[in-house]
Amino acid sequence: MAGNLQKYLKDLKIALVSILLALASAVAYGLSDFLGGLFSRSTSAWAVSVLAQLASAVAVAAAASTLTGSPTISQLGWGAASGVGSGLGTYFLYRGLAGGQMNVVAPLSAVGAATVPVVVGFAVGERPTTLSWIGIACALPALWLVSQGGNEAAAEAGRPESGVREGLLAGAGFGLLFVALGQVPRSAGLWPLALGQAVAAVVLVCGAARAKTSLRTLPGRVVAGSLAVGVCAAGATVLYQLAVRGELVSVTAVLASLYPALTVLLAACLLHERMHRVQAVGLALAAGAVILVTLG
Repeated sequence: MAGNLQKYLKDLKIALVSILLALASAVAYGLSDFLGGLFSRSTSAWAVSVLAQLASAVAVAAAASTLTGSPTISQLGWGAASGVGSGLGTYFLYRGLAGGQMNVVAPLSAVGAATVPVVVGFAVGERPTTLSWIGIACALPALWLVSQGGNEAAAEAGRPESGVREGLLAGAGFGLLFVALGQVPRSAGLWPLALGQAVAAVVLVCGAARAKTSLRTLPGRVVAGSLAVGVCAAGATVLYQLAVRGELVSVTAVLASLYPALTVLLAACLLHERMHRVQAVGLALAAGAVILVTLG
């Protein structure tokens, strides 16, 4: 009896720690997205994304050096591939958050990030669960409702665009990130992710150079803020990786996927972004879609 009680208490402790880590990950993701978009409004999204990604790459590499793991060449290759999606997703996310409605861009990127891996899996022969199909079915009207409501809100706020296109492109990029990292087992540690973060930095530096974006003229507060955003995003990623090690993958994934809620809340409280009733329904559907696909 005493042995069973000790095992129960141990499992309960692991579950509680995993839940707290997942919630902390969601908060860090939501905060980094909001701040990244906010800083991008005063300068180029290329500049902010480059600085944030460089800081994130360094932070994840530091975390990887403290955790055990022995990745194979193939797993490192998938990690590198994830960097392409991460880099493009980060740029389009910050660009959308900077020029459009945060309460449109953040949820759309989350829906895309959740559904793309399911669609890719189906294309290569996997068969999604019923919950995943229901989630995808919810995602389609959610995208339309959020887009429509966001366009109306953007017009009232005097913004030329709502950020729908950028939100969808960001979701596609993050979806590619998750597809690639899905091929890397936990036994590989964080080095494949660290390599992906480095590749993402290279992708963004090349994009910034092509766009002729200079980092030399950036105000000091923007540089410091962008670096802080990258560290915050890296912390969110590491927290999530630690959370899923508690074996409650379905629960932790759902909790971490709620990160757009904080971005939307901060945008409403600090930037006074308005939300139409149609958009609110779409956001609720989008949240449901992400949760169902993640559980599936």
